[in-house]
Amino acid sequence: MQTKIQTANIDSLEKEYDLVIVGSGATGLVSALQAKRLGLKVAVIEKMASLGGNTMRASSGMNAAETEVQLANGVIDDFTAFYQETLQGGGKLNDKELLEYFVTHAPLAIEWLAKQGIVLSDLTISGGMSQKRMHRPQSLAPIGAYLIKGLLARCVAEAIPLFTNTKLVAIKKAAGKITGITVAGTDGKEVEVGVKALLLATGGFGANANLIAQYQPQLANYKTTNHAGASGDGLLLAQKLGAQLVDMNFIQVHPTVQQDFDHTYLIGEAVRGEGAILVNKNGERFVNELATRKRVTAAITALNENGAYLIFDQTVRQRVKAIEFYDKVGLVVTGASLAELATKLALPKENLSQTLSNWNQAVATRTDCQFGRKTGLVTLNQAPYYAIHIAPGIHYTMGGLHINAKTQVLDEDGQVISGLYAAGEVAGGLHGNNRIGGNSIAETVVFGLQAGKQAAKYILGK
Repeated sequence: MQTKIQTANIDSLEKEYDLVIVGSGATGLVSALQAKRLGLKVAVIEKMASLGGNTMRASSGMNAAETEVQLANGVIDDFTAFYQETLQGGGKLNDKELLEYFVTHAPLAIEWLAKQGIVLSDLTISGGMSQKRMHRPQSLAPIGAYLIKGLLARCVAEAIPLFTNTKLVAIKKAAGKITGITVAGTDGKEVEVGVKALLLATGGFGANANLIAQYQPQLANYKTTNHAGASGDGLLLAQKLGAQLVDMNFIQVHPTVQQDFDHTYLIGEAVRGEGAILVNKNGERFVNELATRKRVTAAITALNENGAYLIFDQTVRQRVKAIEFYDKVGLVVTGASLAELATKLALPKENLSQTLSNWNQAVATRTDCQFGRKTGLVTLNQAPYYAIHIAPGIHYTMGGLHINAKTQVLDEDGQVISGLYAAGEVAGGLHGNNRIGGNSIAETVVFGLQAGKQAAKYILGK
């Protein structure tokens, strides 16, 4: 039976809370549950009409190393490899304090979710990783909606108030610490609320065309995978208080976005992780499909062919449930045979056939002589065959508020702004100049838990 989620409007806000959390994605909901457990009076406010934020669009999984799930699946992993591969993927520009905390607490986050009834017991792999670290539901359902559904059910059970259509418009500070906020409803009515601490879980700025153009002018005309609420207003309000912004020019373009229609659709990393390949208009591979997102994006852009095609078979489709949704909304081209698929895509039949033959030989020998792909080596020979046309699109903003590993927001002098916390995509530094797929969901849970704990410590004086 599905849990009924009831939200309140601005008129139901009380005059004061211990902790107000701005944003109802995974970061906000996780931190609310943690803070409530530790005895705080908590409220979650969301400016949009619906809950879940960008988390609802996540499709692949959550990275963690040294987990019981990995061991149960025969995967022997370690923190050092996870740390080094994330550091390498981020151009060695990651905040090492944040990265160390992230890597060592990710398995604890997997365990915490399981205790909430949100079990991630299947594994896949993402670009830039050498091991299957990406945890996902056993049902293979897209992780975002699965996570939000489970977290909201727990918030209802814990009687945590959830407010929609309630936008943060100002943050108040007195005597060096956060004391209150001003919020507005859809009619413009403003309400003052006293707070002892404030957590910004407002996400990134991938849907703010002006900010994108300011920090990366060459991306000004790119489409985005982000929902409309990812406008960066939370970090801009904190900046007005003196909070420091870091890495704002690090904006990730995701290589596989279906954008031939009015609405853009992110085609999750799991499709490639489970074996899909990329081909150009000649039906030929041109890149290691599981290199970092930055490298795959560059390779697609260099084709100068308005994108490329993901090619996969029935085996891959069965391992990635999100493909059912992609097909339902008309993104998937199907061929009863490889030749039929090539005809529908206007690709040379002989070339595409040779490409898959070469690929399957590489899988058999575990050696990709063309591009050195070492993961996601899956034979593609089970008809029907499928394709999705993709091109790079704005996906994630690595920059944001400067925080420490306690999720405390820092000012321009590197000093803590007392009572102000930030976690998730609104915070910068963790990912360096390129985020590894699966690390964002992990970040929401790892630092959501930390933010709830640190806010309680601050408020309760423990």
